[in-house]
Amino acid sequence: MRGWHNRSETQLDVVCFDYSKGLDISQFSEVYVWDLDKTYLDTKIDSFRGLLATIFEKSLTKKNVPGSSELITSMTRFRKKHYQDDILPLFFVSASPPQMESKILEKFQLDNISPLMMFYKDNLKNLVPSKFLFLKKQIGYKVQALMQLRVQLGENVKIICFGDDSESDATIYTLFSDICTRRHTTLQLSKLLERLGVSAQQIEEILRLQTMLQIQDPVDKIYINLATDTDPQYYIKYGRRCMATYDTFQIALDLVQDQRLSLEELGRIISSLKEHYGFTSNMLVKSFEDLIKRRILGLSSFEMIFNYLIEQKILSHTWQCQIQPLREKRVENGKVYELEGIFEPWIRNDIDYLHEY
Repeated sequence: MRGWHNRSETQLDVVCFDYSKGLDISQFSEVYVWDLDKTYLDTKIDSFRGLLATIFEKSLTKKNVPGSSELITSMTRFRKKHYQDDILPLFFVSASPPQMESKILEKFQLDNISPLMMFYKDNLKNLVPSKFLFLKKQIGYKVQALMQLRVQLGENVKIICFGDDSESDATIYTLFSDICTRRHTTLQLSKLLERLGVSAQQIEEILRLQTMLQIQDPVDKIYINLATDTDPQYYIKYGRRCMATYDTFQIALDLVQDQRLSLEELGRIISSLKEHYGFTSNMLVKSFEDLIKRRILGLSSFEMIFNYLIEQKILSHTWQCQIQPLREKRVENGKVYELEGIFEPWIRNDIDYLHEY
């Protein structure tokens, strides 16, 4: 745990470890930003006891969210095979303290994962009774971290975001999108951030970083792992760009639909989920059908994946979905943004961040 100060840069409570080794990260047209806790690792850092247990847990005993490391490995292989690029531009934003960096880096090495950069929250100062509440306040920290990353990326970059329902990640990613796109005036944004519990210092830093960016929305897709069993319909308030998922298989299915993953890699993820995490064919079929019911998978993707699942003996030829898939209406560069008969917007311009509904 010693020496992390010498290997990182700190701005307020945002601690950045740069593993890119001089690589120009502005060259990437598409990058992947992951939350760590309850999105990649199955950890509990939202309480005093949980945070301490996580800090002293050994790398070998840290548990993954089922299929998370396999998904990143598959994405890396897909990128190498189809784009001749050995590097997956992968970044992590974690609410874990920087004292955990060495153990988490060891865990990544065990999983054969190579992030280019990782952000931690300097949070141990909040481990006193009067400040326990700040352990759970992540919006200011994560938005600032995302803004710090954004200023280093290319002008027209697209970011694929991965989070969960335990740390306001849907709010954080969509608010980050709003800030980059200037959907709020400076005064409106300042008041909104203040009401969301962001400190005055952090608001000032976020606004400073905003001035360094051109007006462009970098967020292309948001995946939210339902770690605390939130109703997926809740996320409609953020627009269809924000997709709630019950498991890694559902993320993989949507990545296949958007041509960010192949059927071959989908098969590898299926095998891993069944062999290492106890998934059954019935569980996978249920997840597949859920995406059709929620109008996420379009007809073309459904037919392609349906035939593949038959080949893999996950489905039988006689299986029928209870709801007919809808045709794709708007597809850009292989990415599906709209289905016929669906009227909820892809991106909402009027999100109510202050009220739960």
